[in-house]
Amino acid sequence: MVRRVLSALLASTVIAGCATTSRSFPNATPSKPVSVTAWEERPEGPGPFPAVVLMHGCHGVSESNHEWSRWFRDQGYVALLVDSWGPRRYDKTCEPNTQNTPDLPNTERFDDAVGALRWLHTRPYVDLARIGVIGWSNGGVFALAVVNGPSLERARRRGVVLPEPGFRASVAFYPGGCYSLVDEQVIRPLLVLIGDADDWTIPGPCVQMVEAMRGRGADARIVLYPQAYHYFDVIGQPRAYLAEVGNRNKPNGCCGATVAFDAGAFADARRRVAEFFGYHLKVR
Repeated sequence: MVRRVLSALLASTVIAGCATTSRSFPNATPSKPVSVTAWEERPEGPGPFPAVVLMHGCHGVSESNHEWSRWFRDQGYVALLVDSWGPRRYDKTCEPNTQNTPDLPNTERFDDAVGALRWLHTRPYVDLARIGVIGWSNGGVFALAVVNGPSLERARRRGVVLPEPGFRASVAFYPGGCYSLVDEQVIRPLLVLIGDADDWTIPGPCVQMVEAMRGRGADARIVLYPQAYHYFDVIGQPRAYLAEVGNRNKPNGCCGATVAFDAGAFADARRRVAEFFGYHLKVR
């Protein structure tokens, strides 16, 4: 069954006549905006279409990110995959203490997502009331942040304001930083997807965060996939131990993490993302 579902999902990502388009736009950092590169996938037709901003993980833009972007296009969304590393000449920032690479302030990736939202607001084929965000790992925490009330208020205080109505819904795959948001509150629907065997962004803090937010009235939910690891949605990723990556959950905050594709978890996650964004971003 899983094999049939996976085959159907992969087949659905190919459409004739649709091409990936390179885009660039300023991020939202006041006084020193960075020109950010992104890749746009757009359905055929005049629109207006719902849209999704995609935020990559610490390894940068991957073929898996592009595969998700094409899938969103085939589901009827404009997909904008943001590259936060390329314009800044970052490479392999999963490694701790990367030489000659200064730490990137947390506000920069937040501002990249806001810049992407602003750019989408200039597109006549995008429905401005139906824009969502999705992120993986390092990008997942920023997909959380742009719908987190306290994060939005902190951004406002430094002059960064999202165009209304902002992001309408957020999906975070195995997000980092859940521990830092336990006492905060998302103001838009949130879906977190993570493996219960993830030893890189361990699930416990994300469970605690979602339960705390739900207790305060947030529309937030989390799905734990049994025996699934980090990158469970990266098609073809063999089980491997990445000894070089930074990991705050290891002794002294370093190093190593397990990654592996899980066909069953991937198929279920794809279905849940389709249902979640279909409900919150598509016209009902």
